Amino acid sequence: MNIVLHLTALQLMIILSNVVIDKSQGHWYCTPLVNSSSCTNSSSYVDCLGQNVSCKAYSCDSQSTSCTCKIGSYHCSNYSYEASPDVCTCKENTCRCLKDMIDNPGSIAGETTENVVNLIEQIANMTGLMSTEAAENYLKIVDDTQVKVVTSVNAEDKSKLVSYGNTYLNAFENLVSALVTPTANYTLQNINLDKTEVRVLVVGTNASEKQIPSVSTERAQMDINLYEIAKSNPSGFASVGFMSYKEMGNFLKPDFFNASNSAIKTMMSNVISATLYTDTNTKSILIEPVNFTLKHIAEIKPSGSLSCVYWNISEWTVDGCSVLKTNSSHTVCSCVHLSTFALIMQTNLPSVEDPLMELLNLVCVIVGLVFFSLALLTFALCQWSPGVNNVARINICISLLLAHLLLLLTQQFLNVIRPQQVLCTVISGLLHFLFLSAFVWMFTEAVMLFICVKNLSQISSKKKEVLNSGFMCVIGYLVALVVVCVSVGLFPEGYGSEQCWIKQDKGFIWSFLGPVCVILALNTILFIKIVITLNSTLRKLNAEVSQMKQTKIMVFKTLAQCVILGCPWILGFFTNDSDVLKILFLILNSQQGTFIFLIYCVLNNEIRQQYRNFFRCLRFGCNKKLKK
Repeated sequence: MNIVLHLTALQLMIILSNVVIDKSQGHWYCTPLVNSSSCTNSSSYVDCLGQNVSCKAYSCDSQSTSCTCKIGSYHCSNYSYEASPDVCTCKENTCRCLKDMIDNPGSIAGETTENVVNLIEQIANMTGLMSTEAAENYLKIVDDTQVKVVTSVNAEDKSKLVSYGNTYLNAFENLVSALVTPTANYTLQNINLDKTEVRVLVVGTNASEKQIPSVSTERAQMDINLYEIAKSNPSGFASVGFMSYKEMGNFLKPDFFNASNSAIKTMMSNVISATLYTDTNTKSILIEPVNFTLKHIAEIKPSGSLSCVYWNISEWTVDGCSVLKTNSSHTVCSCVHLSTFALIMQTNLPSVEDPLMELLNLVCVIVGLVFFSLALLTFALCQWSPGVNNVARINICISLLLAHLLLLLTQQFLNVIRPQQVLCTVISGLLHFLFLSAFVWMFTEAVMLFICVKNLSQISSKKKEVLNSGFMCVIGYLVALVVVCVSVGLFPEGYGSEQCWIKQDKGFIWSFLGPVCVILALNTILFIKIVITLNSTLRKLNAEVSQMKQTKIMVFKTLAQCVILGCPWILGFFTNDSDVLKILFLILNSQQGTFIFLIYCVLNNEIRQQYRNFFRCLRFGCNKKLKK
């Protein structure tokens, strides 16, 4: 047999001149090089470079002062012979083998790291020539080198991390492909290494769909309809290799996900790979999306946004993958292709609070709460002109007073409240409800004013309520409650951000901004209609002058109220990059109670007179009941 091989090699040498390589029985053979002092064994895994003093051997054995390549064997130094395979680089009379580098912890550093990675790349390129047993042995060798290589690379050297990560992915996927063995029924091979878990599922022509097991590792599971894929192939055969890497995230870092450069990115799962084959050489196409259930390796932050990503040569991208569902411990990703995948969480960078801004916020909110309280006392205790209905204004003040008070307490005790996720979620839901109800009451008051102006010419000396107070209370709070309940039903995880407010995920903030914009738009339409109707009535002069004057004042005050309550929230859209706008938003939003008190109480002559009487009594004393 050897004679035949040598004769064949000699013939090929004549044809190919310097280098002759022949393939026989799954091994590569290299013909002896004339006058070579190294790697001269003709029965070895070897790439001959066509030079007398250099070749790369896949396995070596120590013989005297020279290095001779030999199948399945060994250390190129004077160590004892080992049966497991190795991969070496031999030059002149020196061979450098991978196991030497692994066994010597100090050897993988600087340029030696490049040597290790080059040898890993050689292993990936020789997988088509090795047996399944050799592939398993090489898997362990490749797995053992990951930690030492990644720790020797500067964490900031992105190009090397990406290059080395791609080399390891290629080596693992190629070695796993060498484990695929056709079968008539099905086989599931489990290989558990120190840093990598490997699963190889093979389905043959006689397999039953009910018998085919699931493919899972400790922290990941793949749901793939391999039976239908095999059935659709002419050969009736299909196989899938599934790998879960514990160390690959240190090569392919979450920072390589370029969705948002301003966010903190955290790897939330092991990096996994899946490769599909119809036979040992041909990749197949998916019939339907594949689902991956990934166990979280870090705690999910309430403000975090999860993304199912796949590795695209040099970066993580979401193309073709999406989050199907998630909970506190697992996330299910659905992907329309097979590749290398991971789960990445993005969280906003923690904002650095300005002490002066915090103090300004505290002072402004407290002042606003004081004036909310004064406005409520005035509405409740003072005597108002007949026909003046303060129900809407009282409820606006109650809603905003409670909302601003709850928001202030939450901000002051955020460190205590934030860890209590349920409490934080409840607070954000209550804030949503209270602020929305204030806007609904504002719209209710605009509707009342519109009806009043519409019927202005028909108003008699006997005043009647435009709307029933009980009916208004139901509408004022029920609408806001329905919006909050629907929001909870559609996206219950939308409440409980880092500030115990509504999250920005999936546009959930529009559950608040949407109704606000609708109410502001409707109020604008109503006020335009009110002004037109009022001008028309003035021309006809069908109403009393005093009543007309009072109505115009109410139109002005209600319009001012809508501007005061609505405009600060619109301004909030543009505060991200401007400290001036942030301060303006803070003042306008916190002083809503002050504005309401000034517009409805201080600017009302009758109420001012009652204030004077009250303070006169406080100063000089009064023996009779205060006139109202």
